[in-house]
Amino acid sequence: MRIDLHTHSDASDGTDSPAELIRIAAAAGLDVVALTDHDTTGGWEEAADALPAGMTLIRGTEFSTGILTPSGHRVSVHLLGYLFDPLDAEVVLDHQRLIAERLHRGLAIVDLMAADGIPITRDQVLAFAAGAPVGRPHIGRALVAAGVVSSVNEAFEHYLAGSSGYYVPKVDTDLTAAIRMIAAAGGVSVVAHSRSRSAARVLTVDRLAELADLGLDGIEVDHPDHSASARMELAGVADDLGLIRTGSSDYHGTNKTIRIGAETTAPDQLAQLVDRATGIPVLGPSGILG
Repeated sequence: MRIDLHTHSDASDGTDSPAELIRIAAAAGLDVVALTDHDTTGGWEEAADALPAGMTLIRGTEFSTGILTPSGHRVSVHLLGYLFDPLDAEVVLDHQRLIAERLHRGLAIVDLMAADGIPITRDQVLAFAAGAPVGRPHIGRALVAAGVVSSVNEAFEHYLAGSSGYYVPKVDTDLTAAIRMIAAAGGVSVVAHSRSRSAARVLTVDRLAELADLGLDGIEVDHPDHSASARMELAGVADDLGLIRTGSSDYHGTNKTIRIGAETTAPDQLAQLVDRATGIPVLGPSGILG
């Protein structure tokens, strides 16, 4: 069984519609796919409607969260939430706040670039977002369209990285609060790509143990950004703490070069995830998960 638990559609910052993503996942031979757009459940219904016979959909979201360092600096950490109740009042409010925060941050970045003579506008970025929560990949696509860079990856390297002079932070939800919120909504929480980007500095083994005590359910072990040594370390940490081990492509369509299904989750780990969830059911054949 082939299982990919972290993908994005154009309901956030991917380039495929939710229906197209499901078709691509089926063509790639996936048996189970999770749709986990940033801070929104907006693609769930379309993905469900496009689900072919024999395939299972896990509905989720990648929550924007943050954690404080000992020096008081807030570091971004992405938290995957699966099978939670999308109508839970706290989840709804959190998504509304984060979508507004993403819009504010995205337009502020565009304004900084425009003030420096970079030929992009707010309207262009909003057109690329097309109603989805505004993300830096939308700005990257505007930079490609303007001929400033040749790819979204190049845009991140030179204009959109955290070290860039154009970077503007957003106010993310506290990580521990998000873990509790997902659990209260009947969902399952998994820390995404914890050994890539700035998260690697703060998600030490001791901190992961603290989060497990607070209700964290799992760690994304196999991810395109993780080295072999990071995967080995995280697998050991997950086993020691009794956490679920997932593997995922973090597919974003043409915004990234990673193909869907490039990393996968073991069936027994998915079964544990589903067993822990009480919010909403999986969609698809009832016997696929054993």
